[in-house]
Amino acid sequence: MLLLSVSWLDVAVFLAFLTFHLVASCFFLRAVYTAIRALPFLLVQLPCQLVKQRWLTPAELQLPFTRRTTVFQDVVIRCLRWGFKEMPSDVGRIFFCKGVAVPYLRFRMWRSGYPTPGRGGCPGWTEMEQGALRGLWISHDAAARPDLVLYYIHGGGFTMGSSYFYLEFLLTWCSILRSRGGFKNPAVFALEYTLVPDAVYPVQLQQTLRGYRYVLSRAGDPGLVAVGGDSAGAMLVLSLLLHLGAHSRSETPMFAALISPWTHLLLEENRNTPSDFLDSGRLQEFGLRYAGCEDPYQPSVSPGECRDATLWRDSVPRRGLGFYYGSEELFVPGIRELRGRLETLGARVVAREKEEVHCWPVAGMFLEMEEGRRRKGLVEMSADITEALLCE
Repeated sequence: MLLLSVSWLDVAVFLAFLTFHLVASCFFLRAVYTAIRALPFLLVQLPCQLVKQRWLTPAELQLPFTRRTTVFQDVVIRCLRWGFKEMPSDVGRIFFCKGVAVPYLRFRMWRSGYPTPGRGGCPGWTEMEQGALRGLWISHDAAARPDLVLYYIHGGGFTMGSSYFYLEFLLTWCSILRSRGGFKNPAVFALEYTLVPDAVYPVQLQQTLRGYRYVLSRAGDPGLVAVGGDSAGAMLVLSLLLHLGAHSRSETPMFAALISPWTHLLLEENRNTPSDFLDSGRLQEFGLRYAGCEDPYQPSVSPGECRDATLWRDSVPRRGLGFYYGSEELFVPGIRELRGRLETLGARVVAREKEEVHCWPVAGMFLEMEEGRRRKGLVEMSADITEALLCE
């Protein structure tokens, strides 16, 4: 399953759902104020940047990401950069919420010929709620026992994002795991954790652990489990692995897929780059809000700070872990540092570094035009999971 590439019609429909939800959520006036603040950027800065960097700069002097992207992709990334730095997180949260993401996905599915989830080669999803645990169970056959469960934790700087926003990405991943990964009935469990400031550390880690216990109960064997996450979600995955290494080594998963992981909560070397849409100052703000009253350099809060070689050896998944990130993203120094440290310890590490920005395997599935490029990141991660779980 792969939905049609995003069109201007999709953009218009998304904005319509977003506007309706902003009004319904009483955020409309704040959103209008934010939009007014964005006008100088949209009308002056953005066009000037595009003209200067895409058409007045010789190709050999352009940034690698600029050379390989379309104008549409470039515009979206520049707008994301402005929004990440300037938009209030409570307004930004609406962009990714269930009330916007689900109707938008259903429209895209209808437009792509998949009117009913769970039919025609399209996986279905079920909302799962057990006490304080919430999430989405995605599979082709929910009644049958899965031969792989991918436990996924979404990103968003701990302040934004939802599992619903990632549904299209995860539905496609589930389909690829079955069609090209060699699994008969793969499943994905996407955790819906509490965002900051509604809760701070350790609540998100506790919810991550609770979700992992649920995944183990559905899989029946940690040998059938892989974990994955992007950005802040990948940081929670690393914290989960360290906890399992310290307390439940026998329950560690087989593989971990880390997409642009936020490895160190605060790291001076993680600086703004010309291409990426992340902003170091805003990330520091998000990181401190997530840590709450805890030391932001504590390894359970910031897993990249863990220097205990024995603990890392006990924490790395049985068949290793993969880093999937862009060479032009802000998190590169921290990712390379942790990746190198784990390789030195003898861990099996898959590293796929591309000339891309933050979380391109996720963003590219929406922004790339060619089918092969749209699914490339998912195909590579699926191949690594297959090798880890099915190959001796």
